[in-house]
Amino acid sequence: MKPVPFDYYRPDTVDDAVALLAELREDASVLAGGMTLGPMLNLRVVRPRAVIDVSRLAALKGIAVERDVVVTGAGTVQRDALDSDVIRRAVPLLTLGLPWVGHFQTRNRGTLGGSVAHADPSAEIPLCLVVAGGTVVLRSRRRQRRVAARDFFQAALTTQRQPDEMIVRLEWPRAQSDAGHAFVEIAQRHGDFALVSAACQVRLGGDGRIAALAAGVGGVESRPLAFETRDFIGLAAGELPARLADHVADAVTPNEDHLASAEYRRALTRELVARAARAALADARARTEALQ
Repeated sequence: MKPVPFDYYRPDTVDDAVALLAELREDASVLAGGMTLGPMLNLRVVRPRAVIDVSRLAALKGIAVERDVVVTGAGTVQRDALDSDVIRRAVPLLTLGLPWVGHFQTRNRGTLGGSVAHADPSAEIPLCLVVAGGTVVLRSRRRQRRVAARDFFQAALTTQRQPDEMIVRLEWPRAQSDAGHAFVEIAQRHGDFALVSAACQVRLGGDGRIAALAAGVGGVESRPLAFETRDFIGLAAGELPARLADHVADAVTPNEDHLASAEYRRALTRELVARAARAALADARARTEALQ
């Protein structure tokens, strides 16, 4: 199968790209790594009148630290993020999530911004961004705006991005040096879409109780989910895995499809959240000891 005919554009600047989007709007698809758009074009799942190729725009690539956030260009290749010492130190959750994304061949071309723009409910990068409390930066010819990741994803393959907008960068809050992180996932085979994935970040106070917590799941509902965790602050660390797992499993309304029933996804959610909490606690204890 081959795509339907389309006009191909390769703009030289971001300004040129957003000018094309302002003109073409819903008739255009943006091509970055092409690991998702390419197959969708070939299978004729999408039939744009035009494809705007931004894969060579240097302004959309790179990893930098700006005050209290790490900025990754939307066109940053997943492999580069996985190899980055900056990401490993400042956004450990992303480093843990990236090996679950597809296979090394696709990570050599797939981009961070492309995964976020596509908004697959089971995708690992959107879940990491949501749990980390990150931000999506969008640009059009009219303006640039920032949207919290927790608000950006609306439903399966649906986001707050407007037809004339393009994701230009992602902002990741820098992790505390004593925070623990974990990412776990179950799929039929490694590299397949996750049946359920779970991510957790936690900090412990001097008394060994929970001082800060973020947790979320992917593949369960139509978008990546992060959960309110204020009630867990001050909880004894040993109580966290079971309490958090029950809280999340009771809060979700799982999808049901040919791969898993809703109740199976709920059971997986409970188990994987507990695993992620235990792993994040172990990481937090190790990091705290290393700092002493």
